[in-house]
Amino acid sequence: MNADAPRPDSPTLESVILEMCASAAPGRTIAPLDAAREFAERRGDGELGWRTHLQTVRHVAVKMAEAGQLVIYRKGKPVDPHDFRGVYRLGAPRID
Repeated sequence: MNADAPRPDSPTLESVILEMCASAAPGRTIAPLDAAREFAERRGDGELGWRTHLQTVRHVAVKMAEAGQLVIYRKGKPVDPHDFRGVYRLGAPRID
């Protein structure tokens, strides 16, 4: 299937990230790479199609963090979505 033409029933990247965060064990996070892979698979992208989504995952994660839909973590600690570098993970907001 053409990587530029997603399946008509493809979910949004936001919905994939939310679903993955919700299905993670309590207190656990997901890797952006896994979100990109899952999104590409559901779109029907080729075997390496996930690579084109990595930057989009980061941009979407920042917007979702701003909206309070998820938390961006670095080294196990929540970070400012506007000021983080390097390896990061995504998790559902805690309801304490």
